[in-house]
Amino acid sequence: MGETAIDEETFGEYLAEMKEHYTADKYHLLEFNCNSFTNDVVGFLTGGSIPDFIKDLPTDFLSTPFGAALRPTIDAMYRRPPPNAPTPSSPAVTPAAAATAAPEATPNPQLAAQLLQAVASRAAASTASTAAPNTATQSLTAPIHAITNPASFNTFLKNHRASVAFFTSATCGPCRMIEPVFERLAEEKGIKADGRGAGFAKIDIDVGLGNSLASQWNVRAMPTFMFFLDGEKLDELKGADANDLRTQVDLLLFQAFPPHPHTSLSLPAVQALSLNPILFTQVPAIDTVLAKLSSFIDSTTWPSSTPHTPTQVKQILTGTVAPYLKARFPASPSAKLPSATTAILISWSHVTLALSSTLPVASLFPLVDLWRLALLDPAVGTWVASSPVASNPLSIFVNKATTTLQQSDPSSNPRNFLLTTLRLLSNAFATPVLAQTLFTSARAAVAAVVIPSLLHTDGLVRTAAASLTFNVSAYLQKGRVEKVRGGAENVQEDEDWEVEMVSAVVEALDREVTSEEVVHRLTASLACLLRVSPAYGNQLSPLLEVLQARDVLKRKLAKGGCGEEGVTKKDVRKLIEEVANKLCP
Repeated sequence: MGETAIDEETFGEYLAEMKEHYTADKYHLLEFNCNSFTNDVVGFLTGGSIPDFIKDLPTDFLSTPFGAALRPTIDAMYRRPPPNAPTPSSPAVTPAAAATAAPEATPNPQLAAQLLQAVASRAAASTASTAAPNTATQSLTAPIHAITNPASFNTFLKNHRASVAFFTSATCGPCRMIEPVFERLAEEKGIKADGRGAGFAKIDIDVGLGNSLASQWNVRAMPTFMFFLDGEKLDELKGADANDLRTQVDLLLFQAFPPHPHTSLSLPAVQALSLNPILFTQVPAIDTVLAKLSSFIDSTTWPSSTPHTPTQVKQILTGTVAPYLKARFPASPSAKLPSATTAILISWSHVTLALSSTLPVASLFPLVDLWRLALLDPAVGTWVASSPVASNPLSIFVNKATTTLQQSDPSSNPRNFLLTTLRLLSNAFATPVLAQTLFTSARAAVAAVVIPSLLHTDGLVRTAAASLTFNVSAYLQKGRVEKVRGGAENVQEDEDWEVEMVSAVVEALDREVTSEEVVHRLTASLACLLRVSPAYGNQLSPLLEVLQARDVLKRKLAKGGCGEEGVTKKDVRKLIEEVANKLCP
């Protein structure tokens, strides 16, 4: 690290001063850790810093999908609410959400899930703690970097695209007045899971080499705030004006992370779209559906290795499943609707596994349709979201559909099975937790079913495929809109998936010449996929030009483009024109 001319007594005085800053309740695994202390000490003794490969470990970790998913949970472990703020009832990321946040992005999904669950549980315990904070750290309420020397300050500027530095002194009255505002801004505007936000640093000129650092930056009054972009100073603010401080921080963030260009577009037709999922709620004659399924069971040779006999399977379907479905979906309205119990769902899933491995694919559609109906019950959706893959009805049917769609013989993929599977997947979006599971863990599998189905020869299959495409796209759009408004932090983008979906939707639009309903749903899907997409500028916009998406959309308005007269409904025409003219280059 180098040599020092500082004597032991001076170094001891420095350590005594640092005791007030490096305390247990200020520790943060990513922002203020043992490496921070080591870097400060090295800076004080030698004027240098620790090696970049050590110093940059947190940055390198957070640049990975796994690190980005874990960031909010780690923050929840160490962040305290400001004084007098109500104690939160739960951490920022729940253990269940953390356990499924990003295991699929790692080489070892099981280990990743275990680690996420452990960290999330630690966060819950940390948040629930009501221990009194150390008085020496009463003011630290967010990951604010305590800077004590020039070397640490240079490192801080290097590691943050946007940076705010607060030069203060323990004897400065206005500094103590403005400090709570600075801390709230650090909490609100600090680095988020997607990497956006500013780094906030506090430099006490009476601690360590703080005075030397203040002289280096020509600080003459307290408090002084400085604002940096990519390490270059943009502006400074002297005095304790809270409104000016907030304005300067907002301006810095606007320059560092300019809003998506779509946020300035007027898109009334797109914004008028309901982002609620399209659901297939029709209730079939349950006895008729079961009779059809029973006939398929009776006409199939039953393997001796199957754990259930045909009689047992039919008994579970007629004695357990049917009574539940009839009570949940009665012919006449009922004030009280029973939810499925875990016992019902477990026995039903076992029967489903047995039937799916025994019956031909063409004979499974009555079973799929019963599950399609059941997914309108939130209790079923919640259970399916957490059920094991091997006995999960969605996984079973999606795998069957994917396998048959990949076969060259069209007759090997029966129309009824594909239709009911697409409607089943659409209804999965009725329950938010299941929609999240599908979107994060099974997005590629859903795409493998829906993309070829968009080009199916049967109109009802195309309608169901367009509905599912809209549900997936609307779920993504809803998260993006919340993120733009400062809400959601964990929208999981996948540029390759988006390119694949946009290509499929444009091709399906180009080929659809009969159904205005399908054109409407596909156009709405395209709008949701494109609007405020982070991949719009460098990926989707060039793709749309190659696909001539604007011309494809406008052809739907002309004669013969969709029916003899083209699209006729005014609201659909307005949506097509808006997407073509404003979202397609």
